[in-house]
Amino acid sequence: MAKDYYGILGVPRDATADDIKRAYRKLARQYHPDVNPDPAAQERFKEINSAYEVLSDDQKRQIVDLGGDPLSPGGGMGPGGPGGGPFVGFQDIMDAFFGTAAGGSRGPRPRTRPGADAILPLPLELNETAFGVEAPITVDTAVLCTTCRGAGTAPGTHLATCEVCGGRGEVQSVQRTFLGQVVSSRPCTACAGYGTVITNPCPGCAGDGRVRTRRTLTVKIPAGVEDQMRIRLAGQGEVGPGGGPPGDLYVEIHERPHDVFSRKGDDLHCRVTLPMTAAALGTKLTIKTLDGEENIECRAGTQPGSTLRIRAKGVPHLRGAGRGDLFIHLDVRTPTKLDPDQERILREFAKSRGEEVAELSKQGGFFSRMRDAFNGHA
Repeated sequence: MAKDYYGILGVPRDATADDIKRAYRKLARQYHPDVNPDPAAQERFKEINSAYEVLSDDQKRQIVDLGGDPLSPGGGMGPGGPGGGPFVGFQDIMDAFFGTAAGGSRGPRPRTRPGADAILPLPLELNETAFGVEAPITVDTAVLCTTCRGAGTAPGTHLATCEVCGGRGEVQSVQRTFLGQVVSSRPCTACAGYGTVITNPCPGCAGDGRVRTRRTLTVKIPAGVEDQMRIRLAGQGEVGPGGGPPGDLYVEIHERPHDVFSRKGDDLHCRVTLPMTAAALGTKLTIKTLDGEENIECRAGTQPGSTLRIRAKGVPHLRGAGRGDLFIHLDVRTPTKLDPDQERILREFAKSRGEEVAELSKQGGFFSRMRDAFNGHA
């Protein structure tokens, strides 16, 4: 059974070349091994590449539309495919009746092809993602060769017509079948289907039309971006083979952990420890926010786990006006060691409130009574 290459890319069978390219780029960004290390995603990425390879090639796409699979050993046409014994494929039968070359004459394939997209991680601090920043980035990508301007040939030379295929990019062969003589075509191996050969390659790019170089760009990060978000820089990706149009560059935000605040969406959270006496009597706290210091009131009788909220002191909303809030989670600290005077004062305080406090370290204390009760029961 032939693969459903249209289904793999999620496009209809009448999709245009641009539709296929957009679908491929979207899926490639989702399943690229640099972004998604899951082994299942890597297999999916291979399928996506195979589907794009087939559907972006007119000749291979025609085979798919006729029910075949150009990547299968027999062309996907069942026992009648090439190499499938005495029978010929569906296209060969059509050729036998109508006298056309198998696959049709498509001509040479272009040397110039679109470039690939690139992804670059960008580590940022919380205040940078919150308020935005213009960050310099260094990119290692393929750029247009300045020596040949993408032609791939040495200065003063030109592409030469392939002597094997005469510039057609394909060669024909004759096959005798029970239906008669069939003429089929295949890409020329001498010129790789281009129809031309580079006899004098460019010394700068060795005939590729592009070279790798390091560039420095400045990317404007808007206020309110979050971790793992991507910013698209159109046309700043890889230049294509033969000097083809460049792909896009995607800058992926990596927000570094903050030593005070944790972020949930556009809200910020932090923890503050209060002494037991301050929680009981009330106090004023000075909180350092992203904008500076903020004074807030902690009411008397604050309980452990209480939360204070400062509105509009979180992260600005990426889309629309306004900001998130800052939530302060209070931990009440109980003293672990008391001197005799402190202990006496606390006992008197407890007694004034009618609260019984056991004397754990003295004879006849709470645990002593528990022990005696247990022994007496035994």
